[in-house]
Amino acid sequence: MKTKHFCMIGAILFLVSYLFFSGLLPSLSQSVDFAHWFNLIGACFLLSFNDAFPKTKINKVASALTILGVIAHIGLCTIDFIMSSYGNNEIAKEALSQHISNSPLIFYPFVAVGPSLLFLGLALHAFTFIKTETVKSLMVIVGSVAVGFSFFVLKNGVWMFLSCIVFVFGLGLLLYKKGIEKS
Repeated sequence: MKTKHFCMIGAILFLVSYLFFSGLLPSLSQSVDFAHWFNLIGACFLLSFNDAFPKTKINKVASALTILGVIAHIGLCTIDFIMSSYGNNEIAKEALSQHISNSPLIFYPFVAVGPSLLFLGLALHAFTFIKTETVKSLMVIVGSVAVGFSFFVLKNGVWMFLSCIVFVFGLGLLLYKKGIEKS
């Protein structure tokens, strides 16, 4: 498989996870957290974008941010898997949530800030094309900001999913721009 294929697999899985997060699809199973599995695997595949884009100084920073963001997504998904393992025990879930919120070494890198680094890294990759592929770059940049805004401010899953669609389509269009990557 080519790098572009891995990128697209990641983007599609990541988008599917946001479809589950939006609440537009019902949970398929009580025993498997499909949303977080799609998110985890998709985020790991999104690392392929680091290889797909040119190697410039900005892209080296973008690659580092993307790696940190994927690590944070892995941590966040792990926390969410643990949370879902409590089933209907809301008292245990609240206790774990409170513990995480009171632990800055867990809360900031894996919940509040870290996962956003994935979006920031990919948006920075897209920014390198702002002069030649303005609309596609802006789709990624605006989509990444909109995902965060819809999650943290609006707390609206549907807007978050729609924002993720813009983000993913922008990445896909940039990926298949002529001359991005030969593999």
